[in-house]
Amino acid sequence: MTIGVIGAGAWGTALAQAMASDGSDVVLWAREAELVDEINTARTNSLYLPSADLHKTIRATTDIADVATLDTVLVVTPAQHLGTVLAGLGHSPRDLLLCSKGIERGSGRLMADVASEAAPQSELAVLSGPTFAHEVADGLPTAVTLACAGGRAQWDRLKQTVARPHFRPYYSDDVVGAEIGGAVKNVLAIACGVVDGLALGQNARAALIARGYAEMMRFGVARGADRDTLAGLCGLGDLVLTCSSTSSRNYSLGKALGEGMSAAEALSGKNSVAEGSHTAPVLHELAERDGIDMPIVHAVVRILSGEAPAREVVSDILARPLKAEVEE
Repeated sequence: MTIGVIGAGAWGTALAQAMASDGSDVVLWAREAELVDEINTARTNSLYLPSADLHKTIRATTDIADVATLDTVLVVTPAQHLGTVLAGLGHSPRDLLLCSKGIERGSGRLMADVASEAAPQSELAVLSGPTFAHEVADGLPTAVTLACAGGRAQWDRLKQTVARPHFRPYYSDDVVGAEIGGAVKNVLAIACGVVDGLALGQNARAALIARGYAEMMRFGVARGADRDTLAGLCGLGDLVLTCSSTSSRNYSLGKALGEGMSAAEALSGKNSVAEGSHTAPVLHELAERDGIDMPIVHAVVRILSGEAPAREVVSDILARPLKAEVEE
């Protein structure tokens, strides 16, 4: 079987590398002709994943038609471009694995909702979990959630396609929960980076992770997610990873904000996208609309927008009224 991967950024290239690790053929789509040529000739992706020596069974292409005929396609484009990219894929039946984490600006839609409209003949699944691209590409042990809209029948097809000795998927049918975990944790990772940039210490970061997880749970449950999903790999697991290391683009963005940079300065010149910067405003809008208390998300929005400096925003959070940790 040949597997398609749409998007040759760090995460897309790492997934292509993982899928090719057993000798499977992988077609990797990218926009940049120069990058496609480098992957096919030098077996490297110096722009997004310079540490990887890419397997010879990966073939890169700029022609989306080379992917459109495949039965299994992993979609790893930036969340805000998902609909546009999928519109060019055609409407052939296939398993479409969504690997982008975010919420669409303007519409407030999760990626599965965007994909359902753009690729209505596809059966959707969401692949999400604690995954740094360079570790996946290096073959280090990784576990992810594979949430299948098609239930067990789709899982039975996909588990053999996706699983590798070092890359272990776990089944779920909670697509909403898998998507919300991945989207919200990006925003919370920015907040943890801010804590680091302000040198507020490990106690503060641990508290923020715990309180941020409570916000993720409130938002997820209100949108129909299962609590167990959010307590798993694609929720708490991914949150802990991305809130703990500068290998996370979102954490690095937050750290720069905490050190005094503006959002424009911190984001300029970056090859990769910190999805949390796009997700935070729309997530805050949805929470406000639905009456969901998400003070950490609101704080991130204030810092990103330049409404107030990071230290002032943190002081405002610390001055909030005292309350019970677990709401009745």
